[in-house]
Amino acid sequence: MSRTFSYSRVSTSDQTTDNQELQIKEAGFDVKPSRAFTETISGKTCAMQRPIFAELVGKLEEGDTLIVTKLDRLGRDTSDVLATITKLIEIGVKVHCLALGGMDLTSAAGKMTVTVLAAVAQFERDLLVERTQAGLQRAKAEGKQLGRPTTISPDTVAAILKDLQHLSIRKTAEKNGVSAGTVQRIKANNPT
Repeated sequence: MSRTFSYSRVSTSDQTTDNQELQIKEAGFDVKPSRAFTETISGKTCAMQRPIFAELVGKLEEGDTLIVTKLDRLGRDTSDVLATITKLIEIGVKVHCLALGGMDLTSAAGKMTVTVLAAVAQFERDLLVERTQAGLQRAKAEGKQLGRPTTISPDTVAAILKDLQHLSIRKTAEKNGVSAGTVQRIKANNPT
């Protein structure tokens, strides 16, 4: 007897899987609460390293169906999605993705579609990283200070640098009311 499972994932605790679960229900899938798996974990984590997803895969049997709303619920990149689907095929599980019109991702057409879409998604992520790096390099070349703004006054920085000439990092931090890490950053950014 085939069973239907669902897997919903969000990246942060201030998000909810409610919309994903509603989409699955509205698509006509009746998933018992004990077979509806939800997880809060970054999409950067490989699917089989996600505790709840790994638990779900351990419960799946031949003939079962797994429903996901989007392809990215199944993995972090092309190779991870394909590895996940391959694992599910080996078990004999059908995988339906609502964003792809409910296509069975374990069919020949489904596997081809997954490969193409996952590759495009990976390409888009790679382009985003390239654009971000280029923007940071441009800002740095223009002399803009990157990172958090400093809250230490120039006078305090000067006092810390003077104290470092005869005190340890820890003693300098205590004397100036800052953390040892702050003193270490100031020392690293102001070599003498």
